[in-house]
Amino acid sequence: MQAPPDWIELRSDTFTLPTAAMRAAIADAVVGDDMVGEDPTVNELERRLCELTGKDAAVFTCTATQANQVAIWARCRAGDALLIESSGHIANWEAGGPAALSGVTVRTLPGHDGFLSLESVVTACHADDVHKPPPRLLCLENTANMAGGRVWPIDRFEAVAACARQLGLAIHLDGARLFNAAVACGETVARLCAAADTAQLCFSKGLGCPMGAALVGDATIIRRARRARKVFGGSLRQAGMMAAAALHAIEHHVERLADDHANARRLADGLATMPRVQVDREAVDSNMVFFEIDGDAAAFQNDLHSRGVRLFATGPRQLRAVTHLDVGREAIDHAVDVVREVLAS
Repeated sequence: MQAPPDWIELRSDTFTLPTAAMRAAIADAVVGDDMVGEDPTVNELERRLCELTGKDAAVFTCTATQANQVAIWARCRAGDALLIESSGHIANWEAGGPAALSGVTVRTLPGHDGFLSLESVVTACHADDVHKPPPRLLCLENTANMAGGRVWPIDRFEAVAACARQLGLAIHLDGARLFNAAVACGETVARLCAAADTAQLCFSKGLGCPMGAALVGDATIIRRARRARKVFGGSLRQAGMMAAAALHAIEHHVERLADDHANARRLADGLATMPRVQVDREAVDSNMVFFEIDGDAAAFQNDLHSRGVRLFATGPRQLRAVTHLDVGREAIDHAVDVVREVLAS
């Protein structure tokens, strides 16, 4: 077994390593050919996800990006537009997938904390105009990653989704960290998905799996999404090993996300004591802490790395730290001490 690294990894929760128990679940998985629907562990995972989300059907995918992209392909036609808040992952971090794979234009809308207003959605749904791509799909993200891991207030999410539906839009939920959102706000995953036609859930972030995500929705749309997965080269064979990891994570790693959120708040509290750091502690909803320093963020990142603390610079003065199951309370306290040392030097 690979030994864990000797640094404090705060760049992303995608850097988590599978636990010993998860590795055992992977090794013991019963597998078959998922391409023809005969992997029993994948089938069990998809059934379990339908229970958790209240949706009729699910399809297991390699990544969250793949799940998002098959949802777009399944919902839109070439020449359509999708609407999304300007910091959204689909718009900024999926390599132009909507245009490249589905011929869909991404139209970004102004928002705050990753959230959209009713007014911005209404304004974006212009009258039928031959010069403009017709909006077909509204993509919402919970938690809102690059907005600081913010959690949508459920009433606001439902109001925006209802408005979009009245305007003739379908709603896709990018729920790469939806389990974090559910734990943070005390709602069920099903409640957070209810207003969306499709929802993506990822297992390789806060839940600590080596890979894997899923798309849930009604049976018709998931049938099209499964075809899109094939078109994009994502059909799987003995995928039950990764599905077993996801099942293990759903059973054992969801409630403990509260620890990650507490550690993120602890980190923010520590950073807030430093005179050259600006951090909004009230904006720490889940497992992400964005903060600014009085100096060059890239150089600061490199100095921290040289001292064994790894995080990402996300702007000229801004950095992001993400807590997860491989970073405990003592590691957070040590990271705070290292940040203070670097600032002093």
